[in-house]
Amino acid sequence: MDHLTGIVKSLNMDGRRLQQDLTAALCISAAVAALLLLVRSCATREQQSQSWLKLRARSHDPEKSDDTGRFADQHLQAASRPPGTWEPSSFKRPPATPYHDWSLTDTKPLPYRPFRLGPKYPITMGLRSMQWDDWIELDSDYLTYHATKARRIAERGQRCCRTDPDPRVRDGAVELLEELSSYLPERYPSMFTKTAVGVTNTITNEAFDTRDLTVNGVREDPMQLSARLIQDDLAIMYERLDGQYYLLAGAILLPGFWRLEDKFGMTLSEIHTSGDVPQFEEKLEKGMRNFFRRVTPEKPVVRNNYFLQMDGDLAWSSSIGSEDNEGAGWGTAEVGTGVEGLHLRCERQSLRRLPRSGGVVFTIRTYFCPIVEMAEEKGVPGRLASAVRSWGEDVGGYKGREKYEKVLLEYLDRRHEEQVADGLNVEGEEDARSYPW
Repeated sequence: MDHLTGIVKSLNMDGRRLQQDLTAALCISAAVAALLLLVRSCATREQQSQSWLKLRARSHDPEKSDDTGRFADQHLQAASRPPGTWEPSSFKRPPATPYHDWSLTDTKPLPYRPFRLGPKYPITMGLRSMQWDDWIELDSDYLTYHATKARRIAERGQRCCRTDPDPRVRDGAVELLEELSSYLPERYPSMFTKTAVGVTNTITNEAFDTRDLTVNGVREDPMQLSARLIQDDLAIMYERLDGQYYLLAGAILLPGFWRLEDKFGMTLSEIHTSGDVPQFEEKLEKGMRNFFRRVTPEKPVVRNNYFLQMDGDLAWSSSIGSEDNEGAGWGTAEVGTGVEGLHLRCERQSLRRLPRSGGVVFTIRTYFCPIVEMAEEKGVPGRLASAVRSWGEDVGGYKGREKYEKVLLEYLDRRHEEQVADGLNVEGEEDARSYPW
């Protein structure tokens, strides 16, 4: 019996030693696993802060068409009319929903960020359907834009605002003014009032007469009158008998990099080829001409683009040279040395066909934001850096990348790394984003 008791005690002691050994082994294993997890986490964070900028494929933008021709096939009607002809349409724009919460002081500019992660930069028109309520966007920058336009009209006049004397073209310019005079009081009733002869801006105390083509009794070009009403620049293209669309009416007061006097009277193709738009003939021209031919008054569309600018001048980018310098462009700009003057210049363009005259109207609204301000937004510095790196040599030249890429990318990379260190979930931010925000 004593012998048996000894064996049991011995077994209990061995069991306790085994349990202690197993516990120690599990502790060591857990420590090793934790160390591996820490190493992997550090590596992942480093990868997020650097490699993704160049290697990660961009997310799909469900609202953005990848092909202009496909968009036309899906959303527009085939045009059976002879080139250069137009039968007035009975279409009437739906009444706009009043924007009751709109405020001249509190409604901030919309934060358009229409750039995407690399490694590939898409060259498309990027058309999306437009809701009629959203035709014209106004915000708290209105008075600044209005004053800048008024100054430009006084200084440059017909060099910025012109309408071809062709009766159909002039009728289309008047039609646009009438459309704005109808839409604005509906959409922004706190700022515009409809009158028997046109519309009154109750903030600026300007009375527009669409019959006599006057503002406060002073007669002006109809495109110039339209430009005074809104923050957008405006252009109207008309089809001629050769099937080409020509720029024959415009109010281009805040262009940044181009001049109406250089492009007026040109065809759609000439405007783009003279401006060295990358891969226009290979990827854009056929689809764009198809779209213009087939767009109907009932189907307005919208698109966005963006540029980088090395100064804070909304109307004309002074960093590329004087607006009166025939050769002004990125080739005449100095290389940037600091990020403080860099701005993101986004354009939101709407396109619609006027039902009476058949002209195709562009509204071109520019949104202007300092890079240092934009870089405070979550996920945006890294995404913009990736987009800039994704530009091919042709796109980079068109957008002037060599003039600012060093200071811009160093700054954006640093801000992105800071955001990742503060817990930015790069994958989550990109998956949650919708174009063009």
